Amino acid sequence: MSHLFTTKNAIIVALYAGEIMLKNGAETYRVEETMCYILNSLGVSHADSFVIPTGIVLSCDSLEDNNPYSVVKRVRNRGLNLQKISDVNNFSRKMVAGEIPFDHAMETLRKIDKKQDYNKILKGLSASLLAASFSMLLGGTIRDFIPAFVTSLFVQITVLNLHKKSFSFFLNNIAGGFVAAVAAMLFYETGWGNSVDKTIIGSIMTLVPGVAITNAIRDSISGDLVSGTARAAEAMLVAIAIAAGVGIALKFWIDII
Repeated sequence: MSHLFTTKNAIIVALYAGEIMLKNGAETYRVEETMCYILNSLGVSHADSFVIPTGIVLSCDSLEDNNPYSVVKRVRNRGLNLQKISDVNNFSRKMVAGEIPFDHAMETLRKIDKKQDYNKILKGLSASLLAASFSMLLGGTIRDFIPAFVTSLFVQITVLNLHKKSFSFFLNNIAGGFVAAVAAMLFYETGWGNSVDKTIIGSIMTLVPGVAITNAIRDSISGDLVSGTARAAEAMLVAIAIAAGVGIALKFWIDII
């Protein structure tokens, strides 16, 4: 298959596939394995990679003269989309199984990268329903369901708008926690809510970094200590930011009331 690819093209395809996986929440070991599988399937005799949550280092021998090539890719924006991870996995299997020209490979990866997510309204309503359900699961009453639903919707809108303006994840989560606490207290004071704490807890559940914690444990267990520590630190910062936002709102509210 190597006659279809130059070394540069092989690296571009493997690196793009790894970037898509990493910025959509894949474990670092999976990103490393996928890139190496793709390069090996293209005839590269030796390939190695080092991945952390914010960057990729990829090295391989040249297809033409066996000289070493290395490339570094910085990944700044990250989210969560398991469908794209699955699509790249399927793509890598096709690369291993058969011959795919460079242009077709890049076009396939671009389609995966640009694939539209679920409708924002549907995502917001689903997250709000989840938050409202959590408020009841944690001991709230039916009177806390609607306040938690609406509060979570406000939180989703706030975080999404700040993300569009390229605010850091730390400030996004502070703002999300702040909005959750303020909205919950407003509902309680106007008689719509029965329990402030249940409403707040339910509405911030969609901000809790569950995937980051899971990946941190998974990376650490597999021996990727740098990535595991980085993801654990990120999860800790998110938790601190949420708590800080809620705490600031409660402090202001108590002082005002």
